[in-house]
Amino acid sequence: MKNINIGIIGGGLMGREAASAFGRWFALKNFPVRARLTAVCDLNDQVLSWYKQIESVVLLTNNYKELINSEDVDVVYIAVPHNLHKDIYLDILRAGKDLLGEKPFGIDCESSLAIAAEAKRLGRFTRCSSEMPFLPGPQRVVAAVKSGSLGRIFEIKSGFLHASDMNAQKPINWKRQSKYCGEIGVMGDLGMHALHVPLRLGWKPEKVYAHLQRIITERPDGKGGMAACDTWNNSTLNTQIVIDGDVVPMQLEMKRLAAGETNTWYIEVYGTEGAVKYSTKDTKAFWQLKNAPEQWWQRTDLGFQMPFDTITGGIFEAGFTDCFMQMIAAFIAEREGFLYGRFGCATPEEAVASHCIFEAALRSQASQTVEQVNYKLF
Repeated sequence: MKNINIGIIGGGLMGREAASAFGRWFALKNFPVRARLTAVCDLNDQVLSWYKQIESVVLLTNNYKELINSEDVDVVYIAVPHNLHKDIYLDILRAGKDLLGEKPFGIDCESSLAIAAEAKRLGRFTRCSSEMPFLPGPQRVVAAVKSGSLGRIFEIKSGFLHASDMNAQKPINWKRQSKYCGEIGVMGDLGMHALHVPLRLGWKPEKVYAHLQRIITERPDGKGGMAACDTWNNSTLNTQIVIDGDVVPMQLEMKRLAAGETNTWYIEVYGTEGAVKYSTKDTKAFWQLKNAPEQWWQRTDLGFQMPFDTITGGIFEAGFTDCFMQMIAAFIAEREGFLYGRFGCATPEEAVASHCIFEAALRSQASQTVEQVNYKLF
């Protein structure tokens, strides 16, 4: 079995999640490649110490350049603040490594374009992290749309919601400061979640009207004082797309102050012959409706029906750790040429497209007008 050696830059929350996925790699059935975690970089030695328990790790370092130049690393998964994306992502690619980078793939559109263009120039396999669509529910939504059974689609809603910032006493961190997370604010951290499935289905907004909100403008700084929270907390984008010649409204929500919501990803698609919807708020429930004299929503309890087979029984429900592992499996499978029509990770093209949408949203918020989305090529 071929081994692919993985390095992680940014060993915190998402780095540990990635390490967990590699540690459970044996759960994948008939998967012809083994992913091994071999190196981790983080500035915090306490964070690095957690990785000492993983036998395959041969390098723990505070210097990411040591990791990307290591012969023990083939692919890098990176989860660092957005202001660091451009320089580190480019260094990874130029070191001859392939890349699975966290969203938004650059702090702004210019950075995202630079990363995507360099990956293309160097021929490096590069993808953007977005795990939620690998759950069974989103996969059923995609299959229903592709089947044509919904008829003429006339409305779409997609979003990603958190309630964590409802606590005004939550200390400030980099995601709440624009110098680290970008002028796009919450759209940068949550936007790819809302856009991955629509963009994959070819639903690219042509116009956008944005309502962006700064609700909590300062937070405790952890030192007894207060610090400015200058990012957009919530965003609602009313967009227009074209499907088979029809102009169709698509609403995108990305919110940190969404009362009662904990990591809620959802999508709803409505057509003349039927509709489908799914939300992680009820992880197993896939809802579908057929147009008939009497209409009702039918609920199907989903089991463990993932793109890549695992040892987990089909009667069990899937969770976050499972969809995250499926995303990495999709990355490896596509890199090695055996994705075979299964759902793939977000591409550099999709990452750049998301930034173009966010750029138009900022213009719309500033002028309170409907703005054309200007998609950029690389």
